[in-house]
Amino acid sequence: MKYRTESDSLGQMEVPADAYYGVHTTRSIHNFPISGLTVPPEQIRAIALLKLACAKANMELGLLPMTKGNAIVKAAREVAEGKFPGQFPIDIFQAGSGTSTNMNVNEVIANRADELLGGKRGARGLVHPNDHVNMGQSTNNVFPSSIRVAALPRLFALIASAEAFRKTLARNGRKFDRIIKSGRTHLQDAVPIRMGQVFSAFAYAIEKDVERLKSKIPHISELGVGGNAVGTGINTHPRFRALIIKHLNRETGLTFRVTKNGIEATHGTNDLADLSAAAQTLAVDVARICNDLRLMASGPLTGFNEIRLPAVEPGSSIMPGKINPSICEAANMTCLKVFGNHQTITLAALAAQLELNVTMPVTGYALLESLNILSAAIRVLDEKCVVGIEVNAEQCRKYAMESPSIATFLNPVIGYDRAAAVVKKALKEKMTVPQVVLEEGILTQAELKKILDPKRLTSPGLYRK
Repeated sequence: MKYRTESDSLGQMEVPADAYYGVHTTRSIHNFPISGLTVPPEQIRAIALLKLACAKANMELGLLPMTKGNAIVKAAREVAEGKFPGQFPIDIFQAGSGTSTNMNVNEVIANRADELLGGKRGARGLVHPNDHVNMGQSTNNVFPSSIRVAALPRLFALIASAEAFRKTLARNGRKFDRIIKSGRTHLQDAVPIRMGQVFSAFAYAIEKDVERLKSKIPHISELGVGGNAVGTGINTHPRFRALIIKHLNRETGLTFRVTKNGIEATHGTNDLADLSAAAQTLAVDVARICNDLRLMASGPLTGFNEIRLPAVEPGSSIMPGKINPSICEAANMTCLKVFGNHQTITLAALAAQLELNVTMPVTGYALLESLNILSAAIRVLDEKCVVGIEVNAEQCRKYAMESPSIATFLNPVIGYDRAAAVVKKALKEKMTVPQVVLEEGILTQAELKKILDPKRLTSPGLYRK
């Protein structure tokens, strides 16, 4: 490998000759060989878009020469388009504000801009990574702003996946509404419920999760970019922040706005933790739904066998014909990862001290990962599992009619104590409650048929003999 020599305030260092990054990035590569995990591509794209918007704002203010500024804009756009793979190799476990990655992007853009103007990589002669690409900026506001810029489209994607999932659940609620099954509380038999009610409840839970996610959009859209080191805006034009947002919104088609308080935006990551909390709440509901689906699909001979999930792959390398709820299991594992990420993001928010939070890279990584994998897992669960669920109506009705808890409908007719005696007899003599009711003449066949209507058994109402 060929090298070029670059210098910074710490001295000289060899940089790979064909690298677009420079001396600062090279030092960081050597300093942080920790995990092999790097800042996600969508966040690199977000940083590049912020650099582009800053360059346009500085040109508009007459602070950055048009020739240099236009070269920076073009280079930043190329970075945002992903044209420099392998040029952003720094580990996420780095300096806590993200300085290493901010300078990594500055150096790549500067060197590419130098090329566009006829210069050489590493020369810093035409476009300087600090003086020009980073003009009016600090890592302390660029990096947290980039998390938000990267997160907002992922939030929209998560909302879309969750909403599509809700519609499928609601459709199943309507489709299965006449199928009665045994309810279960404490994992024991309980009063009947309709399978449609089960899926409608799932759908409503996801509907509330979507509402929670949507409520996070305004705060995630607030950016502190242009606030510089501690959010006060030192060394920037008074119009700089507003112009950055104007150009960023034009470039992304999204609606960001200047934060109401640049200092809070610099040291606080509670908005990110709040979004993570909403994603975690959605993951709780998704995991709960998956667990219920797995239980209802258990068997087919020694479990509930109330529903059939689509078969997506052979379930065992040793047991022929075995089919497992693989999609639900994959979704469950995704949710577990989201729970762990949320713990990281919450503790990272807590770690803020004075004017800066120094856990930005791991916060951004964990949040973007959660949004991405949860969105994908919900989409897979929806399209490959829930949409194709079939109900074993006969088995469901059998459980409902054989469950001792169906005697609950007798309470208004003969009272709790006598109803309990009916249950006791049914269990002892291996009869169903309806059979005992008919045998003892508590109700007629016509009355029993009327009461055992699925709607009557699963809706408000009182039967008086």
